[in-house]
Amino acid sequence: MNVEDLVEIEQIKRLKYRYVRCLDQKRWDEIEKCFVQNAVASYGGGAWAFEGRDAILDFLRTSMGSEKFLSGHRVGQPEIDITGPDSATAIWALSDTVAQLEFGVDIRGGAFYEDTYIKVDGEWKIKSTGYKRTYEEMEPRSADITLTASLFETDGRSSLGG
Repeated sequence: MNVEDLVEIEQIKRLKYRYVRCLDQKRWDEIEKCFVQNAVASYGGGAWAFEGRDAILDFLRTSMGSEKFLSGHRVGQPEIDITGPDSATAIWALSDTVAQLEFGVDIRGGAFYEDTYIKVDGEWKIKSTGYKRTYEEMEPRSADITLTASLFETDGRSSLGG
C-alpha cells in the first residue's frame, strides 16, 4: 500500500459516509450521485434487491421517505481494498436504529455491508452495495417516549432548550 492508495481509501470512506448521511436526512438527489447508473443493491440479505440506480432510489424514497421514518445509520470498521486503478471493494460494519412513528415501532440492528466501487471521471461511485443482518429486532414504541427533536418537524432543534 502506498500514499496514493490511502488517499483513494479516504475518498471511498467519504463516499460511504455521505451515503448513510443522505439516507438519514432524506437527501435523495445527493444520494443518487453516490451510485453509477447500473448499480445494484441487496438489502436485508436479499429480502430487497434492485438493479439500476433508479430502482434503488425508488425503493429508498418509498421505504424511507416519510418524515415519520426517523433513522440513524452508522458505518465503521471499513476493510477497503483497492483492486485496480479504478476499482475497489469494502466491508463495513453497520449499526442502525429506526423510529417508525407511523406504525409505533422501533427497529434496531447490526449488519455488514459488502460493496464494490468504481472510479468514474476521477470520482468514486458505488457499483454494488448490500448487507446481511447479524441481527435485527423490533419492539412496540413506548407511549412514555417523548420525541424532543426531529430534523423534519423541528428542523433538528431540541425542545429541551439550553
